[in-house]
Amino acid sequence: MTDIALPRSTGVKDSRGYRTFRWVNAAVLIIVAALVLYPFVNIVAQAFSSEGYINSGQVNLVPRGFNLTTFQVVLGDSMFWRNYRNTVEYTVVATAIAMALTTTYAYALSKHHLKGRKFFIGVAVATMFFNGGLIPNYILISQLGFRNTLWAIVLPNAISIFNLLVMKSFFENFPSELEEAASIDGMSTYGVFFKVVLPLSKAVVATMLLFYAVSFWNGWFGAFLYMDDPNLYPVTVYLRNLMAGVTGGTSIQGGGTDNLTQIGANVQSVTMLLTVLPIICLYPFLQRYFVSGVMLGAVKQ
Repeated sequence: MTDIALPRSTGVKDSRGYRTFRWVNAAVLIIVAALVLYPFVNIVAQAFSSEGYINSGQVNLVPRGFNLTTFQVVLGDSMFWRNYRNTVEYTVVATAIAMALTTTYAYALSKHHLKGRKFFIGVAVATMFFNGGLIPNYILISQLGFRNTLWAIVLPNAISIFNLLVMKSFFENFPSELEEAASIDGMSTYGVFFKVVLPLSKAVVATMLLFYAVSFWNGWFGAFLYMDDPNLYPVTVYLRNLMAGVTGGTSIQGGGTDNLTQIGANVQSVTMLLTVLPIICLYPFLQRYFVSGVMLGAVKQ
């Protein structure tokens, strides 16, 4: 009777040096994560703490003297909600326009047979190093009639050259066989782009979508410069003016003078929390695409 040879284990045991590296790497990452999270947790704690504990420096990671005065003043102001609605509108419209321009421009630049390709790339890259300046931009926006309109915020920042170059790099590595097969089946260039390329580019599209949305959501200087009507301000300008009003000792709409001291103590923490909260809620839905998108250039064909 012949003996049957049992399969041997092919597992490779980690070396001592590699195990040490993994433990050190994990420890360093934990420390870095703690250092990154600490300021945010401290801001949240201060946002819900009372004025006395904040001024005495006793607020660390846990709220002391739980207080909602500043939240009540800010959230109870109708102007806050009007400006918040403006921010959502500006962000959605600006992001949609930016994504449409960036994806189409990047896809065109990714084609090496495009006539004048180097010229168009040079035009795009040149804008990263040369700028007309604040005063010429202001004069241009005014003469175009964009002041106190949505377009003053949307159009000047419609394309980020960094995002454009990232998407161009991704499209250059896109499998050309898929596009050729779609062309053979009778699809036009637009059909290939919208029905083949974009559906298979969810990672980079979601990444750029997050970059643009965060940029437009947090932007305030354009609105502060080009808008005079408070009803058109985004919420970032409202919160900036709220902080400036408290710092200057002026009265705040929706809050009496008795609450001014408390508001002044934690208004910065409250405004930061209210501004960043929607982005934090959005990120989990895009996180898996974001992780793939930031790695898009790591592997070449």
